[in-house]
Amino acid sequence: MPATSERTFLTRLMWLSIATALTTITMKTVAWRLTGSVGLFSDAIESLVNLLAAIVGLIMIRWATRPPDAEHVFGHEKAEYFAAGAEGMFILGAAASIAYVAVERLLHPAALESVGPGLAVSVGASLINFGVALTLIRSGRRHRSITVEADGRHLMTDVVTSAGVVIGVLAVAISGWHPLDPIVAIAVALNIVITGVRLIRRSGAGLMDRGLPAEELTLVEGALAPYRKDGIDFRELMTRRSGRRSFVSIAVLAPPDWTIARGHELLEKIEQSIGAVIPEATVATHLEPLTEGEEKKSGARRARRRGPLRR
Repeated sequence: MPATSERTFLTRLMWLSIATALTTITMKTVAWRLTGSVGLFSDAIESLVNLLAAIVGLIMIRWATRPPDAEHVFGHEKAEYFAAGAEGMFILGAAASIAYVAVERLLHPAALESVGPGLAVSVGASLINFGVALTLIRSGRRHRSITVEADGRHLMTDVVTSAGVVIGVLAVAISGWHPLDPIVAIAVALNIVITGVRLIRRSGAGLMDRGLPAEELTLVEGALAPYRKDGIDFRELMTRRSGRRSFVSIAVLAPPDWTIARGHELLEKIEQSIGAVIPEATVATHLEPLTEGEEKKSGARRARRRGPLRR
């Protein structure tokens, strides 16, 4: 997908998230006002966090998808990590607010009202969140956008939270044990704290130039394997992830009697091979001559590979 089209698509996804948050905030606030449940209040607060996170995500997506310029020659993709980190901070703030209200209600229990209509509205809001969350998670993975995927995962957490709240409110209505309502709200706060911490850790890992995951390194090794069979060797493989983009740097060892033109052609093929298995990859290669000892080692490795085939 061209960069401009991808930027438009990701931006539309964040606008969808904003519209969803506004809708569910309204519905969950109605549910809370109908019942007076602090569990449902906590659910509404989490949707408010969704709105703030989606707004920040929209800003960061528009920044991160800008093309490289003179000051940012490697692009702006790392801006997405700031969005994920901000969303984590919002979540922790929401958890503190929910816990405060829940403890207050735990000390001063109150009866719930209009439980049926309130829960019906809450379930409707959760179904909307579920559909949008699946869309964001799948699209975020496909387009390697940590902001879109993080927003989708947050919405999915909201769905799980809402299910717990609904069950808790039903239990209160059936049992008449009113302290259960604030206990459910406190459980919601603890659950979203875990989500917030994970987002902050993931954001920090990205800003610290964390290397590619093991499964992608395996793909890189697979792309290099055919060249090893032809006597080419590699060393100093270094990788890092920056938002949607990946960076791969590797030294390519070729026979010392090769011409510059032949070596240049080899590097281009290797870069294309890696780019084919790692989307959005920037590959940097450096050509070095194989020493006599390295040539012998490379030949021994090829012999070991051919041995079983002869048998």
